[in-house]
Amino acid sequence: MGKILRIYKPFTHAGFLLAAQYRINFVFFVLGDILRCFITFFLWHAVFTSGGATTFMGFSETDMTVYIFISFLTGAVAYSDGSYIVGEEIRDGNIAMRMIKPIRFETALMFQELGERTISAVMIFIPLAAGVEIYKFVVTGTLGFNIWFFLLYLVSLVLSYLINFYFNICYGYSAFVLKNLWGSNLLKECIVSFLSGAIVPLAFMPAGLGFVLNLLPFASLTYIPVMIYLGMYDVPTILMSFGLQIFWLVFFIFLQRIIWSACVRRMSVQGG
Repeated sequence: MGKILRIYKPFTHAGFLLAAQYRINFVFFVLGDILRCFITFFLWHAVFTSGGATTFMGFSETDMTVYIFISFLTGAVAYSDGSYIVGEEIRDGNIAMRMIKPIRFETALMFQELGERTISAVMIFIPLAAGVEIYKFVVTGTLGFNIWFFLLYLVSLVLSYLINFYFNICYGYSAFVLKNLWGSNLLKECIVSFLSGAIVPLAFMPAGLGFVLNLLPFASLTYIPVMIYLGMYDVPTILMSFGLQIFWLVFFIFLQRIIWSACVRRMSVQGG
């Protein structure tokens, strides 16, 4: 482990520098996402106000507000742009330079992203999580923070990032065939956002569809961590959810290795 850290630590430092270099872009992206959160909040506020009910599909208005902002928080911290990076390196030929170095391509990319994710955790996670808990206290009048659910949420969040990372690596390898992933990446992000429950909670789906979506890997990206944070899962359900996340993580780790071994034998790039 110590040897691995010595080898890949410079990539984490490079991730720090990369995030710091484009901090203005980062801030504007965050502001845009926060604006989207508030638009979604007012939409659901109108739903609860017009309906006159205190709950909707098991969610109170407070629960729905927390869900909106924690799903944004989860998506921001667990975000991975591995598919874009892999696609660009295949397109311009830089992937060839990665292949001749005595390092694992996906591991180097992960350590680089860890530097960027650390910046996100400091600038987004801490203030937004604190803001959500303050909101809950103001609305309910009680301190509803549960340290155990929060710690379990953090474990699920780490698994969420790893699943997202390896899934995006697998998708990025499709650039060996498609050459350019810019358009398909946009479509992929929209589909994943919906299937992961980032737009609408999967609990709102019809029973049969909701059951299937909960089993797919996308629920592990947003829906499962947020439901754990909200305390809507009991202990057996949390353990089953962790088992599901671990299954999809192992699945995508082996899948990306299989795809990588198959693709490098027929590599053809446009640049480099």
